[in-house]
Amino acid sequence: MTAYPATIAKAVDHELVIKKSRFLAHAAPVSSPEEADAVIAAVRKRAWDARHNCSAQVTGALGERARSSDDGEPSGTAGVPMLEVLRRRELTDVVAVVTRYFGGIKLGAGGLVRAYSSAVAEALDLATVVDRHLLAGVEVPVMHADAGRFENLLREWVHGRSAVLDAPTYAARATFTVWVPPGAVTVLAAEIAAASGGAVSIEPTGAERLIDVPRV
Repeated sequence: MTAYPATIAKAVDHELVIKKSRFLAHAAPVSSPEEADAVIAAVRKRAWDARHNCSAQVTGALGERARSSDDGEPSGTAGVPMLEVLRRRELTDVVAVVTRYFGGIKLGAGGLVRAYSSAVAEALDLATVVDRHLLAGVEVPVMHADAGRFENLLREWVHGRSAVLDAPTYAARATFTVWVPPGAVTVLAAEIAAASGGAVSIEPTGAERLIDVPRV
């Protein structure tokens, strides 16, 4: 089974001061390189008076797209170390921007690498990590009179199982769509059958979705 990189739930900010230089790290979840570029542009606009706004981004379900920028710092001292932090954390669909306000003391190449990588790492330490799972869709159609009972059952079942319950749809019957790890489909089927005395069965939809599940 393919292991998918994680992402972060929401943007985080962190400031690191080294020898009077201020390194302001901003990390944010994104859904595309274009969205990552927009985040970088917004930081540049906000920090227009900064000497450098270095960045790194990883996007794609498997983290297959990556870019970085030193933004005027010596080559290889900012963007690439920032990118390596994202890679080591096994993250995707995330962009990191570190704004540097120069403090008048040169840090040297090694000092810059440590500063930029540390700024991103410490910012990510503050983030809520969200795991990515490829889940299979199954439908649970029930009589309207039983909808409340089965909704409670399914909400309890998905908790802690890396599964997700969609809002029900109502037509001739109430239908619950549950996204579950492929290996758990038979477990859910057995529990639904037991709860209904065999009167209700699940119906696999054949659909799959990458779903973000907050890390427990």
